[in-house]
Amino acid sequence: MSEVQKKPDEPDEPSRTQEFSLAIGAVASGLLTDLTSQLLNQSFNQRGIVQWVGYSVTALLVLFSFLRVRSRTRRARRRKLQAASALHAAAEDAEQWTIALGSDAGGMAAAEWFTLNEDWLCELLATEKPQSAPAVEDFARICDALETWYVRQRDADALLHLSELLSVAAEGGGHRALAELAAARAATAYRMLGDLEAASTRLGISTNIATRGRTAAALKMRRQVERALVHLARADQAPAGNDRDEALLNARDRLDDARLTRPGPDLAADVAIGINLAAVQLYQHDADGALEQLRTAVARATAAGDVSGQAHAFELMGVAAWMLRNTHEALSRWEHAAHLYAEIDEREGHARCLQHLGSAAVVTGSLDRALELLEQSALLRATDSEILTTYLDAARRTAELPAVAEDPPHRRPATWLKRTFWRGEQALRRFVGGLK
Repeated sequence: MSEVQKKPDEPDEPSRTQEFSLAIGAVASGLLTDLTSQLLNQSFNQRGIVQWVGYSVTALLVLFSFLRVRSRTRRARRRKLQAASALHAAAEDAEQWTIALGSDAGGMAAAEWFTLNEDWLCELLATEKPQSAPAVEDFARICDALETWYVRQRDADALLHLSELLSVAAEGGGHRALAELAAARAATAYRMLGDLEAASTRLGISTNIATRGRTAAALKMRRQVERALVHLARADQAPAGNDRDEALLNARDRLDDARLTRPGPDLAADVAIGINLAAVQLYQHDADGALEQLRTAVARATAAGDVSGQAHAFELMGVAAWMLRNTHEALSRWEHAAHLYAEIDEREGHARCLQHLGSAAVVTGSLDRALELLEQSALLRATDSEILTTYLDAARRTAELPAVAEDPPHRRPATWLKRTFWRGEQALRRFVGGLK
């Protein structure tokens, strides 16, 4: 027999009983208070012991009221401290798992932790109204952790909502640095959604409210990298010619500026900037220059224990090798990158590498192997990929490489790397770098 389920908004019997008891208690308390006040008024008009009893009862009632108010105040303060403690504990956990995310020190466990706790962290941010400086700092740390997770998952909508929560918290407390960060974070989300104009507007807002100091320098570097990625996205949308070349030059200038404005030694920033500079050079068909940047990025990512950075650099090394027609090295780099991505459960990167390998198998005519790799890539991807679909269709239908338009419509800059393989004498050409 199936168990009867109550409607979500239907209260259960214990709740009704408790509400009824509270109502009766409130009525009784009101009646007793009224009766007591009448008796005390009468006692004040008497003389002798009756009058003194009235004064004594009044003093006791005042003392009782004082103790009751103080007890409520303490309980409210205790609840506030408990809430602040919960926010601080959540910030500590999120920060530690963010450090592990994508690293060789528990990268897989960190990905699992964020998968299990993402909703809880979002609920905490939505319900908290931080006022004190420590609470605001903990709130911002949780936002930082979730941003790292959303960028990795390519979840632009969630990242945009996160920026709005941070913006509200910044306005409520008058924190300009947080407002500056919220605008920059929104720019990243809009770029991932393909709205480059909105992304540029948000970057302008972030610049206009910029603060000073070390934090400001780090935010300025972030804006420069984000502007570079917007220019790369414009290059991805532009036809070959002056517009694309100008966008690539602007991207390279912004990345050079980011490297110069870096507030101090930062291996993670060096890795991200180096990888994106390599992506620009791949766009410009400078495979040798890209390899030089990527070797440095691999060394710094290794020193930092950044497996994600290593994998991304090896992935682009494979692209550069393919451009140089070194097929064996390209396949080796992509296989190694796929292995590293799998170690830290970074599915988008793993899917891209499987797509590279599958597309290469289509080019070489190994259709059975190509179909296996491309279907695995499709299963791992969180979003659809036009290029992946094209090569899957080719692997299923024919041994001929499909004719992929040089500038396919509606290509989103959400993925870190988009490219087509050469056919015959045509070389690899379209690439987009991504912010780690």
